[in-house]
Amino acid sequence: MWALVLGTAGFLLYYLYDINSIIWKNSVMQKFFAGGSVCVVVATVWVLIESLRGPIFNSVVCLVFGAGSLVFLGLLIYTLFFALPFDETYLEESRERMAYTKGVYSLCRHPGVLWFSGAYLCFWGMTGDWSRGIFFLSMIALNCIYIIIQDIWIFPETFTNYEEYKRITPFLLPNRRSIKACFSQNKESRKRPKVDKV
Repeated sequence: MWALVLGTAGFLLYYLYDINSIIWKNSVMQKFFAGGSVCVVVATVWVLIESLRGPIFNSVVCLVFGAGSLVFLGLLIYTLFFALPFDETYLEESRERMAYTKGVYSLCRHPGVLWFSGAYLCFWGMTGDWSRGIFFLSMIALNCIYIIIQDIWIFPETFTNYEEYKRITPFLLPNRRSIKACFSQNKESRKRPKVDKV
């Protein structure tokens, strides 16, 4: 129960952080993204530790879901903190700028939600507990509400090219064209420029 309250508080801090970037532009509230992340992480770890105190329902299933959660968490961390310029995205004051549309962000407009949902479904699979599923599903639902607010209001106000980005790239579920665009960009970025031999 308390973990759900803490996780919900984390998402409220995310919402306030984004609203602040558009309306108030308060320097203290720019730290709300970090505060929200701490709340969500602590709440999640709390639920996972609580679940480990009970009998593990199946160690093989737990290992499989645990490995899956690590893959999704790795993708989430990369998408949020390494695929984007960190300072400009999370620390600097909101101003007119271009949305990043390459790499994983050509798959869909909110790829982090895919990885977050995958990780939290795997966490639920690890616990094997239907009652704890309420927490994990609630976190996924709060994240979906968050991206809807971003997509409808925050990002169009923040990024000058967001309407164009919306026309080209799917909202959440990648399609054949967006998958092709993502992989063709990755292939091009791996190509090294030819150097003439002297």
